[in-house]
Amino acid sequence: RMANREFVPRLWAALLTVAVLAVAVTAGGWQVDRAREKQAMIESFQRGTQSSVELEGDVTVDELPRYQHVRAAGRYEPERQILIDNMPSQVGRPGFRVLTPFRREGSERLLLVDRGWVPLGATRQDLPPVIVSAELRTVSGRLDTLPAPGVRVGDAGVAGDTSWPRVLNFPRQQDIEQVLGASVEARIVLLDPAAPDGYERGWRPAMQFGPERHLAYAIQWFAFAIVALIIFIALSLRRLPGTAPASTDSTSDAP
Repeated sequence: RMANREFVPRLWAALLTVAVLAVAVTAGGWQVDRAREKQAMIESFQRGTQSSVELEGDVTVDELPRYQHVRAAGRYEPERQILIDNMPSQVGRPGFRVLTPFRREGSERLLLVDRGWVPLGATRQDLPPVIVSAELRTVSGRLDTLPAPGVRVGDAGVAGDTSWPRVLNFPRQQDIEQVLGASVEARIVLLDPAAPDGYERGWRPAMQFGPERHLAYAIQWFAFAIVALIIFIALSLRRLPGTAPASTDSTSDAP
């Protein structure tokens, strides 16, 4: 009891409130977890350039963390380059990201080097020139995964296309191995912004928005849970029989 009221919850209201609380708390907790994951990604990206690893001998990219800065000696294979479609620039312009196979010295697997973003031509058939020499060189950059869509729809490329550079839509490792006819490393190298033979490169962690928005969403979900609980309690308080509400009459008998 609380003053002239008692707590008498209805079963359907209690079940509904429990369901709402479960959904809100679960959703808020998921948003907190996503914020932590993205914060960890940002910290990993920042740590990536604290040291550089030489990809030589028995060192493979699979052994290294994402965003680790690496260096590798070898040659580009410019006659078989890949343009990843539907890749906007930093300001939202349509275009491609240029993946160039790189043959490391002493390695049987190709390393894909992302040389940056190039704009879309006047037509879909007007592909940008992505010429690069096959001379011996050392490339440097961060390790990353291939860009992936939120929802994958359809194939990566057009069946029967044999032209180069090859346009692919969010290709997977197996798609690239199929068109190149060779094994490729599971991760790609994001070419350093200051390195030669590259295009627009403003690398940052692969996320649509930062952890702050996830925390804001989490606060909204938790606030929704609190409001739902308050409403349930308020609707479950009933006035005790024989009690009357407090009088609000302020009239006076004075003449």
